[in-house]
Amino acid sequence: MISRVVTVGGPPGSGKSTACRLVAAAWALDYTSAGQLFRAEARRRGLDLEAFGRYAESHPEVDRALDDRLATAARPGALLEGRVQGALCRRRGTPVYDILVTAARPVRVRRVAERDHQTLADAESAIAHREASERTRYLRFYGLDPEREPADLTVDTSEIPPDEVARRIGAFLAAREGASAR
Repeated sequence: MISRVVTVGGPPGSGKSTACRLVAAAWALDYTSAGQLFRAEARRRGLDLEAFGRYAESHPEVDRALDDRLATAARPGALLEGRVQGALCRRRGTPVYDILVTAARPVRVRRVAERDHQTLADAESAIAHREASERTRYLRFYGLDPEREPADLTVDTSEIPPDEVARRIGAFLAAREGASAR
């Protein structure tokens, strides 16, 4: 078992969810996604992601409830996906391997457009709104700028396939843990 919490953050369309699913399966980690939880809550309230993000900007209890839920999952052998989960774990004194998955903006826009069946212009707009909303909320509620938080490992997924992203994360974990995937 991994001795720390593994956190994976990154901007929309970077490939973090795909990487997390592959790494969680390879390492038998309990995987929790802040994005999935946020989307589920938006659906429960009958809102799309952008509208729920705007709502969350003036309702800090939305992010606090989500982050509290992730904090309860933060234990050795857990993989938490979320933009600021690594920073929040560090602030709580939770030992963490914090990984940033990123990609060039045009690559991220194309991925979001394909995933959400949108035009490139709509995907670009959605990414811009989401990033602005998240940055506003994280700065206001936690004093965190996700773009300035240090990571233990950064993987640029712009030109590598998901299995290579997962391999690099796995190699990082193996080097830190002196172990390998199951």
